[in-house]
Amino acid sequence: MKNILFFLFAFAIGAYSYHSGFLHSFYDLRDDLTYLTIAHMKISVLASVYATLIGVIAGVFITRPKYKKYGGVVIQVINAINTIPVLALLAVCMLFMGIGDTTAITGLALTGVIPILLNTYQGITEVSPALIEAAKGQGMTNTQILMKVELPNALFVIFAGVKTSFTLTVSRAPLAFLIGGSGLGEIIFTGIAMFDFPAMLVGSVIVAVLAVASDYLLSLMEYVIIPTGINPHKY
Repeated sequence: MKNILFFLFAFAIGAYSYHSGFLHSFYDLRDDLTYLTIAHMKISVLASVYATLIGVIAGVFITRPKYKKYGGVVIQVINAINTIPVLALLAVCMLFMGIGDTTAITGLALTGVIPILLNTYQGITEVSPALIEAAKGQGMTNTQILMKVELPNALFVIFAGVKTSFTLTVSRAPLAFLIGGSGLGEIIFTGIAMFDFPAMLVGSVIVAVLAVASDYLLSLMEYVIIPTGINPHKY
């Protein structure tokens, strides 16, 4: 029964793709798609690298004993910022930085920081106090405790934030076209403006595939990198 349903679903998708002009548009745009897909992933990866660096460092900073009392306030502010639409944040970046890939990467990095920072804060603050006390009993400094106890035990939660951030960045990257950035947004928004819906569909489908593939690959990386005992997916 499942095989029959899958066949019918695949047939329906194939028929729709043919009659909607999706396949024809995909063939016509094949050269542009290669270049734009590479550009799309380039700005997504760069934005995610910067977001990871900023998010982890900021998350660690607000968990240090000296600044821990401000952690709750910072998290509330971050949650408030999270309600700002991505396009509005990109527009603000454009006001100060002009247009182009640099502005797009900056804006996407700023939006990508939030889940990483929140997960870093959560992961470190949820480390068992007994582990920290045991480390102090062995004479470890605060830096040693951070590097050898807190970060390793928080790694799964932090990586989950990185995975979420990267997937969202890949999905949001088409908006970069609106502020002069490169990527698949060029096909999507040009298709909308020209009422070329097959082209718009081609760009949208590729972005969706890239987002799903990114999440899958990062999940595999998560399984390989994070050791048993910290990774609940390993037994």
